[in-house]
Formats: sequence, C-alpha cells, structure tokens
Amino acid sequence: MATFVLAGKTDCPHYAKAELLADSLQRCLPNFRIHKISVLPHAWKEWLEDTCTRNGWKHEQSPLVWRELVDQGGKAMLLGGFSDFLEHCQDYYSVTSDMPTDIMLSVASENLETKMNSIVEEQHRVSLIKPLHIWLSRWVALSANWPPPDPNLLSAEVFPNTSAISLHLLNLEGKEEQLQWLRMETENLALPLLYQVTIHTDLEQAFTEADVILLQDECWSDDSDTEDEEEMKKKVKRISDRYREYGQLIDTRANREVKVIVSGDSFVNLRCSLLLDNVNLIDSNQFVTVATQLENEVRAIIARKLKVRTSDVTHVIVWGNISGSFYIDLSMFAGVLAVKGRFLCKLFGVGFTLV
Repeated sequence: MATFVLAGKTDCPHYAKAELLADSLQRCLPNFRIHKISVLPHAWKEWLEDTCTRNGWKHEQSPLVWRELVDQGGKAMLLGGFSDFLEHCQDYYSVTSDMPTDIMLSVASENLETKMNSIVEEQHRVSLIKPLHIWLSRWVALSANWPPPDPNLLSAEVFPNTSAISLHLLNLEGKEEQLQWLRMETENLALPLLYQVTIHTDLEQAFTEADVILLQDECWSDDSDTEDEEEMKKKVKRISDRYREYGQLIDTRANREVKVIVSGDSFVNLRCSLLLDNVNLIDSNQFVTVATQLENEVRAIIARKLKVRTSDVTHVIVWGNISGSFYIDLSMFAGVLAVKGRFLCKLFGVGFTLV
C-alpha cells in the first residue's frame, strides 16, 4: 500500500483541484491513502525549500506531491506537481478531473478561509490552557546516559491542583541536537499532565513565567580533589557570575509566587545565597536548597527523642557544605515550641546522639 502526500499553498487553485481528486480516489480505492499538508501562502516558499533540501528534490510550484512506501519503508519518492499527479491518476487509475476554473478558485478561497478559522480556534483553545511552567536547569555537558526527568516530578501527586505542565529544559553547555533528543524522550513518557516540552540553550527566554525552578547544576564538583587554589577561585567566580545573572532573570521574569529549588553536588548554599542577593521582588522563603531535607531529618530525630511533633522543633541550623563537611548547630537556636507558640526548652545537643 502506498501513501501519497499532497502539499500546497492554502489558496492555490491547483492544490484545491488535486485535493478533491485525491479525496475521490481515497473513497473509491481501498488501498489508496492521501495525507494533505496545507501551508499558508506566506510560509510556503520557506517550507518548500526546507522540504526539498531535506529530501534532495527540486521543485518550485504548488502543489508538491510525493509517495511514501508504507510497507516497504525507504526514502520518499517525488512524484512532482499538479500535472504529474493528474497524469499518474489517469495512467494508473483511469481517473481524471475536469473541474472548471471558477470552481477551483472558489474551493481555493474556501480552503484559505477554513485554514484561518482553524488557526484562530486553535489559538483560542491554547489560550484557555494555563499550564504550570517548570524550568529544569542543569549546567553540565549532556551525555547519552542522562535520562529524562523523573516522571514523579511531573505527576498529580506533586502538583495536585494542576491540569497541565509546561516543562522547559535549560542547558547552556549542551548542544541543541542533544536537547532535542532529551525532549523527545520526555514526550515519549506520555505523562498525563505534560502539555509541552521546550528546550533552551541560552538565557534569552530563561525563567519566563516560571512557577517552579529546579537548578540541578552539578559541574562544579568535577575533580575537586585535584584542583589547586587558583582553579578553585576561577570556579567560584564562574558560579558567582552565573547565579547573579540567574537571580536577576528570576526576579524580572518569573512569577512572584515562584518556588526555586537548588540542588547538586557542591556549592549549594553559595548558589542559593547568590540568588537571594540578586532578588528583590520575590520572597526569600520561596527559595530552598537540599539542606532543607537534612534539616527536616534532624527535626524528625529530635522530635522522636523528645516525643513531640516534628512541627514543634524549629530553627535547626546547618553550617558548611551539605554535600561535604557540615555541622548541625543545636547550641543556640534549636528549640521546642508548645502548641500556643510558647518557648518550653532549649536544646544543647546533650543527652542524646543524632543517629
């Protein structure tokens, strides 16, 4: 079975005539299939050049007809234009078209009107969709073994009141081809909430309308044991420059209720503090680092030891680098609050061991 592809300008009379002939053949012949591509007049020239370049064809007029061997596979075979398609139908199927010129013009005008109406309807439909914009950034060279995002991150359990998610993949060190592959792998997950996936290799649109930002930059920790002092200074400067720019972009482009999560293997506290130093319009409580998870674990252990609720344990401080050397400070600020908020006791880290 062969599938014919008929492409042409929406307002082209010859495309309209070929379209009606193809529809007639498809109704009469069980093994005849036609796929139609209607291109707006202003976009036709560029679309035609791209298609011919990709397939190694030469064609200048509308319509363009080619044949795809569905069962056999292989490269598409160029048939030609309107006259070639008409001749092919007459030779193989003994069918031709005698449509008058005035009807051709009428159908072409109707095609253009229908196309424009469908575009307006689609734009209206898209405007009704209010997706949650999630920006996922990873400043490290992409590799073939970097998997798509965890499906749980884009699930209704994490975002229970969300009807659609627009995922934006940002990687300043990656190639567009690699990001395109990652985008297709993510789309192939067929997640119920996933509305669209876009890729970004620069900061031109970074964090626009962001509702959630997850910064997973991990390249800072590579070969940290072998670096000298000068290399470490250069690395810290790169981090400082990049995250100052991130903070300014988040402040001006993201939604005011955006939630920013900073994670990675190193310099997590520094990266988050740089963001906060460059943000003026967004509440600092909306920025969290992986240290929050460690603090919550400590609070849970203290609450279990003292037989109180975890929410009653407050002001646990983690000093240092949470992915390296760090210190959990209970000597000054950690306390247990009663239900009414009254301070009951102070912990000095004496009497039990955090295990």
